[in-house]
Amino acid sequence: MRIVKIANDTDKNALLERIGVTKEGSAIMKKKMDLHLFYLSNLRTPAANILKQDALSIGAELAVERDTILCKEPYVDALLIANSKQVEILSKKELSQPFGLKKVAEVLGCFVKSQRYEPKIMGILNANADSFYAKSRFDAKEAQIRIEEMIEEGAEIIDIGAVSSRPGSHGVSEEEEFSRLRDIVDLIDCQKLYESARFSLDSYAPRVIAYALDRGFTLINDITGLRSDEVAKLCGRYSAGVVIMHMQGDPATMQNNPSYEDVMSEVTAFFKERIDKAHDFGIDKIILDVGIGFGKRLEDNLALLKHLEHFSRFGRELLVGASRKSMIDAILPTPLEERLPATLAIHLKAIENGASIVRVHDVKAHKQALSIYRALEETLL
Repeated sequence: MRIVKIANDTDKNALLERIGVTKEGSAIMKKKMDLHLFYLSNLRTPAANILKQDALSIGAELAVERDTILCKEPYVDALLIANSKQVEILSKKELSQPFGLKKVAEVLGCFVKSQRYEPKIMGILNANADSFYAKSRFDAKEAQIRIEEMIEEGAEIIDIGAVSSRPGSHGVSEEEEFSRLRDIVDLIDCQKLYESARFSLDSYAPRVIAYALDRGFTLINDITGLRSDEVAKLCGRYSAGVVIMHMQGDPATMQNNPSYEDVMSEVTAFFKERIDKAHDFGIDKIILDVGIGFGKRLEDNLALLKHLEHFSRFGRELLVGASRKSMIDAILPTPLEERLPATLAIHLKAIENGASIVRVHDVKAHKQALSIYRALEETLL
């Protein structure tokens, strides 16, 4: 006999199948194999006592301050420790409980319904001369070569933009943006490159967006998070997908002392509001981007990446774009040209924490890293 401690990120379905468990049995057992932690702030004390008893009754746990049972304070913080099956039970059980536990049940229910998506690489191509990373800049003559190269290297999505959004940058007129992009968009349409990859437009300019959606683009990467009703109307009309990104302020000023009382709660509230707006305009294909480096301090970026799975509650794909960004330099001073290893570390951790799309300058390196990551995930014994 041998006993092997199995890594938590092992493919549970494959492991159970190897043993010979039925599909029905696997579905039940897998829910008992994933452990989840939920931090509940300002939970009413009576609610904490009810939730603790309910959690204990099904084998889960709620960690609270020791005098919680005495109700000395009106509110407490708590840590719910439960596997997927226990979360599912509590999401139903607490619906009938008082003291705000219905809201707890609803949030837990969102996580029960969430799913993991297969990781994908989004390659970056810039049609402007002032993007922060020079090697991502291409004119119309070079664009086709670079697009085909990125597709060959493993990019499933190509994100094309013509206006820099680096900290301190200023926008350009819609006419100027259109003139920078027109030849590249026409090239993609003429050569039918959209048959080999999905094309995304990094823009919030209605005229440019309409032109691209007419010519094979199916995704709009909007750093303003659907601020414009006109952009929302266009995406709804064309049944286009939308990347809703969170940004505090605008690129010109966003890194001038950004601050949050609670970055997780504020980004969550923003996503809820903008998803509701997207639905109002008939947009169903939604991707969420927490906006690394867009009006964020280092601690905000790290918190959003560390707890990225929190945003799976919305049931949408999560995009992370930290490629060569200054947060790397803030942790360990590193020249822009030497930030690829740190970028790979951030993006692989983001995928582990729930991201399904990484927006990158270096497609080939990410494809290689992701291939190793997948091989490790798929390995059993």
